[in-house]
Amino acid sequence: MLATPNRSAFSTLTSIFPYMLAMAAVVIASNFLVQFPVHYDLGPFVLSDLLTWGAFTYPIAFLVTDLSNRHFGPAKARLIVTVGFILAVAISIYVASPRIAIASGTAFILAQFLDVSIFDRLRHSRWWHAPLLSSALGSVLDTILFFTLAFAASLSVLGANDAFATGSAPLLGYFALEAPRWLSWALGDLAVKLLVSLAMLAPYRMLLALFRTPAAADI
Repeated sequence: MLATPNRSAFSTLTSIFPYMLAMAAVVIASNFLVQFPVHYDLGPFVLSDLLTWGAFTYPIAFLVTDLSNRHFGPAKARLIVTVGFILAVAISIYVASPRIAIASGTAFILAQFLDVSIFDRLRHSRWWHAPLLSSALGSVLDTILFFTLAFAASLSVLGANDAFATGSAPLLGYFALEAPRWLSWALGDLAVKLLVSLAMLAPYRMLLALFRTPAAADI
C-alpha cells in the first residue's frame, strides 16, 4: 500500500519528463538563436533589421505547453513549464549572456503561465481555439517583456547594451522612421511567432491524436 503513491509519482514523472526536456531544449535553442539576426534581404526588407533566428524556434514552447496542458491538465503543465524554465535558464547562462537569460526567464515564465491559464479557460471550446488564442496572447506578452528587458538601453543595469541592437535603423528595415533595431526585431519576431503559432495547429492536432490519453480525450 505504501508503495502505490511512490509508483504513481514515478509514473507521473516519467510521463511528463519528455515534455520537460523538450521545453528546456526549445528555450535554450531560442536563447542562443535570438542573438543572431537573419542576414538576408527580402525585396526592400533588410531582415537583419527585422528578425532573429530565435523567432522560428520559440513558438514550439507553446506547442509543448499546450500539449501537456491538454494531456495532463493545468497543474502539471505549470510544473513542466517551471522545471523547463529552471533547466533552460541555468544552461542559457552558458550559451547566451546573463542579460539574455534573465530576460528570457522572466518573459518565458510569465508568458507560459498566461498560456496555461487561457488554454484551460478555453479547453472545452473548438479544438483549435485554446492552442491558437493562448499561444497568440502568450507570444505578445513574451515579446514585449523579452525584447525590452534584453535590449532596451535604459535597462543596462541588467547587463551591457548590445550596440547593434540599440543602434538606429529604419523601422522594420523599410520605413523612413528610424528606431532602435531591437524594436524592429520585436515586431518582426512577433509576426513570425504568430505565423508559426498558426502553423503549429497542424502538429498539435496530429500529436494530440498520436499521444492521446484519457485526460486528453475531450478535445
